[in-house]
Amino acid sequence: MSAIALPPSLPVVARKDRAALWRAYGLLAPLVLFLLLTFVGPIGTLLWRAVADNELPQALPTTARALSAWDGRSAPDETLFKPFVADLREASPRDLAALARRLAYETPALRSLLATAKREVAGLDGSVAAMGALDQRWLDNATWQTFKRAAGPVGSYHLLSAVDIKHDYQQGLVNKDEAGLYRSILARTFSIAAITTLVCVLLAFPLCVFLDRRTPRTRNLLLLMILLPFWTSILVRTTAWMVLLQDGGMVNALLMALGWVDSPVHLLYNRFGVILALVHVMLPFMVFPLLAAMAGCNRLLVQAAYSMGARPLRVFFQVYLPQVLPGLAAGALMVFIVTLGFYITPALLGGPADQMISFYIAQFTTGTLNWGLASALGLVLLVATTLLYLVQAHLARRGAEGVKR
Repeated sequence: MSAIALPPSLPVVARKDRAALWRAYGLLAPLVLFLLLTFVGPIGTLLWRAVADNELPQALPTTARALSAWDGRSAPDETLFKPFVADLREASPRDLAALARRLAYETPALRSLLATAKREVAGLDGSVAAMGALDQRWLDNATWQTFKRAAGPVGSYHLLSAVDIKHDYQQGLVNKDEAGLYRSILARTFSIAAITTLVCVLLAFPLCVFLDRRTPRTRNLLLLMILLPFWTSILVRTTAWMVLLQDGGMVNALLMALGWVDSPVHLLYNRFGVILALVHVMLPFMVFPLLAAMAGCNRLLVQAAYSMGARPLRVFFQVYLPQVLPGLAAGALMVFIVTLGFYITPALLGGPADQMISFYIAQFTTGTLNWGLASALGLVLLVATTLLYLVQAHLARRGAEGVKR
């Protein structure tokens, strides 16, 4: 009789399973590291920059502690002046320059005020009379409120500034002097993204219905033409629209040749040119998820509805549209979110009133070096897109539950 093979002992099997598990972890490690470096790390930096406010504690540490104890409502006195003068004597020019830049974000006059105090610090004793003789603004409550808002190391100044609000220690949250500036920019950004999304939906839906009824060969050929924009960079496509839409461009030449207009129509450096170019770039993002949803649509339900005597509009809204709605919502959400972050197209084709929030984020990071406000504006966009994604996921989940019922 041949010997019966016995199964391996349990410890051996456990060791093999453990080794296979560690190999799987090893294969996943590069992907996890890549996500940490390219996604989690930048998001974490964005969150920190939006609330970091450490210029004043670094330049004037004793003053920062005194400001934390000050209520922000009473008149400034020697409890603030003496630590300030002592810190000012020891502060390095580099730290003072960083502090002056931070204070100038809110009150530009404080840059020169701080520089003058540094030059005259040898003759200051921290008394009320000496500070008033130096400059009466040092006795102003508003001046020291600005210092207190920068007392850090963590603060809400940049986040509140992103929505045109500041914290006044006497009145609470109030509108800034330039109230409505960033709120109007955010509203403009969301309106441009919404209009682009709506136009993409209106163009993509009939196009996808047409493609869905074609033979596979014809459909693939047409899809290849839709994919052509992906093979050229956004900068090249935007520059091409600049050539086409200028006053002496092909579009105006054609309109004048047909006799529809007598003089060139201004199609460039306005909202029309921005929307047109954005739709050209974003239309494929709408077509593919919508076409996939239409391809997976159950035709038998549509035929059954017609056989029961339902009218075409009722069949469309109650039978066909609910089946393609997840693809439509996914495409619309993708177009909206991607459009929110566009920079090149509005910068080249739009005027001053057509710039989106990304333009100002780039300006703050490369021009004024106001990383705090740039991060705060980016955080506002991040929160908005996250909320939109959660709403869309909730609606899609409810739609799927409705289909199952």
